[in-house]
Amino acid sequence: MNLFSDIRGAVVQALSAMTQDGQLPEGLDMTAVSVEPPRDPAHGDMATNAAMVLAKPAKLQPRAIAEALAARLSADPRIALAEVAGPGFLNLRLSPSVWQGVIRAALTEGADFGRSTLGQGQKVNVEFVSANPTGPMHVGHTRGAVFGDALAALLDFAGYAVTREYYINDGGAQVDVLARSAYERYREANGLDPEIREGLYPGDYLIPVGEALKEKYGDTLLNQPESVWLNDVRDFATERMMAMIREDLALLNVRMDVYSSEKALYGTGKIEGAIETLRGMGMIYEGVLEPPKGKTPEDWEPREQTLFRSTAHGDDVDRPVKKSDGSWTYFAPDIAYHHDKVLRGFDMLIDVLGADHGGYVKRMKAAVAALSNGKVPLDIKLIQLVKLFKNGEPFKMSKRAGTFVTLRDVVEQAGADVTRFVMLTRKNDMALDFDFDKVLEQSKDNPVFYVQYAHARVRSVLRKAVEMGIAVGDADLASADLSGLTHPAELELARKIAEWPRLVEIAARNNEPHRVAFYLYELASDLHGLWNRGNEDTSLRFLQEDNPATSQSKIALARAAGVVISAGLGILGVTPAEEMR
Repeated sequence: MNLFSDIRGAVVQALSAMTQDGQLPEGLDMTAVSVEPPRDPAHGDMATNAAMVLAKPAKLQPRAIAEALAARLSADPRIALAEVAGPGFLNLRLSPSVWQGVIRAALTEGADFGRSTLGQGQKVNVEFVSANPTGPMHVGHTRGAVFGDALAALLDFAGYAVTREYYINDGGAQVDVLARSAYERYREANGLDPEIREGLYPGDYLIPVGEALKEKYGDTLLNQPESVWLNDVRDFATERMMAMIREDLALLNVRMDVYSSEKALYGTGKIEGAIETLRGMGMIYEGVLEPPKGKTPEDWEPREQTLFRSTAHGDDVDRPVKKSDGSWTYFAPDIAYHHDKVLRGFDMLIDVLGADHGGYVKRMKAAVAALSNGKVPLDIKLIQLVKLFKNGEPFKMSKRAGTFVTLRDVVEQAGADVTRFVMLTRKNDMALDFDFDKVLEQSKDNPVFYVQYAHARVRSVLRKAVEMGIAVGDADLASADLSGLTHPAELELARKIAEWPRLVEIAARNNEPHRVAFYLYELASDLHGLWNRGNEDTSLRFLQEDNPATSQSKIALARAAGVVISAGLGILGVTPAEEMR
């Protein structure tokens, strides 16, 4: 049940009736007609812009359309009042029975309440994390992992067919550095002093890799030239690092559907094939780029390069795909990788990247637009930095990692549920402060505690009701007499529950899972507010002594809120709390 969609349907139906009666001209486009919560709740339960968006094409005054539409809608038993405001906005107040129906729908549909068919089964690839396989995941990867996983769950809930994918960057120079770093730990395992020179990875996490290399190779690689051991050590260390990364992701309950390898693109013709596909479109040419901004002509040495005509699809400059020495640029395998995604039949691509990849956005969108003939959209979500604090001080770097705080450090300190929720309390393109003291405190200022506490309160009410002999199965509650739920505080909570299906679609359309976290905090606030009012007005308490029928109706409202909280936390990957300790 999507109440906002249902009422919009009633508005469009009324407009169609006005067209049939000659009050509106034929052929009006209703696409822009919306029904939303009003900015000021005092104005009503919902508002429609119908008169405002149709006035110009209809060549009528918006207020005249609004008044005629209000008269039509007033005949709908769901609408208690249709009131014209300002130049032509129409505010609607719904009958209490409508909100009572929302409660029944939440109890009847259960975990599927709010689930949408928006995606219509379209295939979406969400690529996220994709950390270099050179060490454990750090706190920046943590935020990207949580965001990507929650986004994938949100899109799944909204009716898309989602594939979670990790792109292993194992084809660049960084894995050679990894191999050399691991080799030094191998030497250490053989009783020699490691030479962790500048440019190598210093973290202790490579000590076990060195020991495993010794177990496999003994001392046969010692005193051998790099050409003898580099490839084997690189493959061995990369495999061990990916095993570590999978373990780190599992700590956050993140599991990928697909792991793709950059290395697998080389020597297979996939890069050459993607570039030739673009060349066949006239998108590849040999040319000379303009000097970079800030450099004088004397500093610039023009040289001919193989270029991708990315400016044809909105980029600022064309981009090199091959270096002057004939080797591929970093951009070339990325083009091939996204070409592979297009060939796999995805209808939409989403890349979740660190904020330092901002310059990558336009060129990659241009490449996907060219490779798919504009049929496959690419959305790139940039993840801003996370600042960690503890005891009022910046959280110190991890000795094990060498230079940064690891995902494991964060999860061990805060727990997976808290980490996931807090990482979604800011929009992805905003910096996030993660204070270990604040995220673990039990107060309204801690959003994860506040939402979990709301769910735990609902579970507590259900347990106490069972002790009182009240039937609290969802079917029992859905069939209860809810007509007594008319208090403004009760209806306010029901209204917030009704917003859930609409919120899901808005968040999914914009690829913004943080909206779910925000909504859950607001829903929890309304539930806690109703609970606290029961301390002063006993008629609002969920459990009414010696009145099972009234108790059952109020419990139905609380349970409906719990259903939505549980579903929302499920999207965020957070386990709903049964009780608070």
